[in-house]
Amino acid sequence: MSNFDLVLKNCLLINEGQESAVDIGIKKDRIEKIASEIREGSKQVIDLEGKHTAPGIIDDQVHFRDPGLTEKGDIRSESLAAVHSGVTSTFDMPNVNPNTTTMELLAERNQLGAEKSWTNYSYYFGATETNLEEIKKLDPKETCGLKVFMGTSTGTLLVEDDNALEQIFKHCPVTIVTHCEDNDTMKANLEKVKLENEEIDASFHPVIKDDICCYRSSSKVIDLAKKHGSDLHVLHLTTEKEIELFDNIATKDKKITCEVCVHHLWFDERDYGELGNLIVCNPAIKKESDRNALREALKEGYIDFVATDHAPHVFEDKKLPYLEASAGIPLIEHSFQIMIELHKQGYYSLSEVISYMSHKVADRFSIKDRGYIREGYKADFMIFDLNKETLVSNETELTKCGWTPFNGKTFSSSVYGTIINGQPIVIDGKLVIDKTVSEKLKFDR
Repeated sequence: MSNFDLVLKNCLLINEGQESAVDIGIKKDRIEKIASEIREGSKQVIDLEGKHTAPGIIDDQVHFRDPGLTEKGDIRSESLAAVHSGVTSTFDMPNVNPNTTTMELLAERNQLGAEKSWTNYSYYFGATETNLEEIKKLDPKETCGLKVFMGTSTGTLLVEDDNALEQIFKHCPVTIVTHCEDNDTMKANLEKVKLENEEIDASFHPVIKDDICCYRSSSKVIDLAKKHGSDLHVLHLTTEKEIELFDNIATKDKKITCEVCVHHLWFDERDYGELGNLIVCNPAIKKESDRNALREALKEGYIDFVATDHAPHVFEDKKLPYLEASAGIPLIEHSFQIMIELHKQGYYSLSEVISYMSHKVADRFSIKDRGYIREGYKADFMIFDLNKETLVSNETELTKCGWTPFNGKTFSSSVYGTIINGQPIVIDGKLVIDKTVSEKLKFDR
């Protein structure tokens, strides 16, 4: 008889700060046994021949554009790109059409996830200035968080009224996540740039959306969180100045946390000359000194973990004049490869990369039974090769928008495969299953 449904042989496991050669036995959707050698029978055996194995990436900030904006991307296309890239769980944002601002619309998105998502999924609820009673209904065990847009957004999702913000921070029962930019500062900066320049291109983006714009908004929400004892997570930090607002104690012990996105660790304002609108995003990619400070703050623990803010747009919208062009970058296919480049450049150990992309995300949101390779946990894995190069091309991108700012670049690593809930999804870069096995994420809080 078979003791296991799947055994992964000869794994080089990177997990909880350790590197070890192990076999892993999986029964149904859970990790049953981790040992130096497993001799019991199994219905299926995959010999990984010493390849690196780690918990699957958890990306807490994606825009899969579904429903209503599906010319850019949709849940099926973007989650399929994600699982080819080592991502096994995603938290999706509410600025779709219609905005996810009622319990009925949240239920509809969860149903879309059940039907279409290749990754395990959760959907943020969107705050408006008038939906407080709906916010109060959120279940912290079922919903990843409440998204509050403090800067430009779509539909009714911009929350600027101070009284509405006070009530949200006072009564919200789930983690509040914030996009922090101050609109008044952005408007003033834009008017100044228009007065002083005849032509405005992408290089002005970090001038219009500068460090003061971000700091004013971040400091405001942190003050609100401290006043009301709120559970706050600040998304996509971009400036050196904001780092002083955060502590570097263990993530699990914090009530106010923050993250950095891979593009803010990789690019700086010098890259606008070559890439222009392709790297226009909100908040903006800023100075080299900001990028370097973010890299260091992640290492030191002031910034807790890494996300993508994966935001596909139709390529034609990116080719418009700067002030008309869409802001956002498709990044989920290359987030791990970017972090491996930074590892090889000496910024982070391999164990730290896994911690920033899995362990700490699970810790911060108290994701139930995921984010670690432990007996009894859900069997979500990524498998990767540190020495097999990946040549990036618009033609081979899997995201629906079909372009990347990394077109023509060669990364020095590749993702070999993913396993989700005990089922091999991608092996040797190829989809090996014809249906999704993803689940709605649960939270132990």
